[in-house]
Amino acid sequence: MKEEIIIAGFGGQGVLSMGKILAYSAIMQDMEVTWMPSYGPEMRGGTANVCVILSDSKIGSPIVTKYDTAVILNQQSMDKFENSVKPGGLLLYDPSGITRHPQRTDIRIARIPAIEVAASVGNPKVYNMAVLGGFLALKPIVSLENVDRGLGKCIPARYSDLIALNRKAIDEGMKSVLEIK
Repeated sequence: MKEEIIIAGFGGQGVLSMGKILAYSAIMQDMEVTWMPSYGPEMRGGTANVCVILSDSKIGSPIVTKYDTAVILNQQSMDKFENSVKPGGLLLYDPSGITRHPQRTDIRIARIPAIEVAASVGNPKVYNMAVLGGFLALKPIVSLENVDRGLGKCIPARYSDLIALNRKAIDEGMKSVLEIK
């Protein structure tokens, strides 16, 4: 098993954190992992993406140009990465940040209303965990037990009280994802 994933959006959307939690969750599951972020100098609002590779065998290179899954959170990322999904792959996106929806017919496409999910659990900061939940509903690569362990590794101890809220957002995101083709 090998899954090559790009997660892309604006800085401040939790793109890098989502990739880091996914990576730690896979490590907890004894998988081989790479996590390679890319972002501009802006603190928030600039583009950001992270390439995460999860595998049950050694990973030859962290450099990827075609992905099994693209998680897209804004239009600039849709424009840049839609054509980088392998045929038969998955493109998961939040429609709130998109003006031109995906056009491809050779991939699976799914939507996650992450802003609404985050609002329903009471905190917009768990937006990225709603997206992660949508991804895990479609591709349960890591167990939820290991996601809990990954959250514990990534969320600083002073914010440990937020782990339950993050997990709730993941659960609600899993219920809210809609595969459209």
